[in-house]
Amino acid sequence: MGSWETSVNVNFLMPRPETENFRFLSGCREERTLVRQIFHIPIWRTHRLGSSTIIGDIDAMRKAGFASLAFFYCDFREEQKKDLRGLLSSLLVQLCHQSDSYFDILCKLYSEHANGTRHPSDHVLAGCLKDLLKLPGHAPVYLIVDALDECPNTSSIPSPREEVLNLIEELIKSEIPNLRICVTSRPETDIKDFLDPLVRHAVSLHNESGQKGDIEEYIKSVINTNPKNKRWKAADKQLVIDVLTEKADGM
Repeated sequence: MGSWETSVNVNFLMPRPETENFRFLSGCREERTLVRQIFHIPIWRTHRLGSSTIIGDIDAMRKAGFASLAFFYCDFREEQKKDLRGLLSSLLVQLCHQSDSYFDILCKLYSEHANGTRHPSDHVLAGCLKDLLKLPGHAPVYLIVDALDECPNTSSIPSPREEVLNLIEELIKSEIPNLRICVTSRPETDIKDFLDPLVRHAVSLHNESGQKGDIEEYIKSVINTNPKNKRWKAADKQLVIDVLTEKADGM
């Protein structure tokens, strides 16, 4: 695949010239108190603790050629990281670096908009993302939206947060076979009310019964399945599990 920078000017995705040096990164905040995982097919693994863990695991799958990964960290302090357009632009750019077919779809969009001199609407960008995700014969695509509560819930109709939530709902209802979506957020009422009917699996990391059990099960899974730990004595494994579970319970 040719160099993105020399083939397509990504600035055409963004409405403002000051976004020229925008980089699509995730802060992966560990203090998110609610992790909601939404999947179109049964969850690939359970009891994930925080977006950084999720991203790390899936990125290992991506590097092995078993998945594509794109993530977006919402941040109300930065214009490019708090609304639907920033999210769509980020996901598209990340995915197009991972597949020639994905790249070709965005190149086509670029050409259709006078080689970047016209900005596509959010609706067009969302359609482009769906077209990309529906391409047959590709590995599963994991989309992670981190810290959704940082999207402003303003008085505008719809608010930036509602627009992102509506996109998530559209993607889920599209029933794209190889799509997996994970959303992390603080348990704000509007987000919980919107996501609860949609989720296949939810893990709460704060003020919910079963928290310690979820954490302990995850730690056990990591300790007992990691090949590097095969030579550990059973007593040593249990000590690590007990200590980490106790520390996590007090976070």
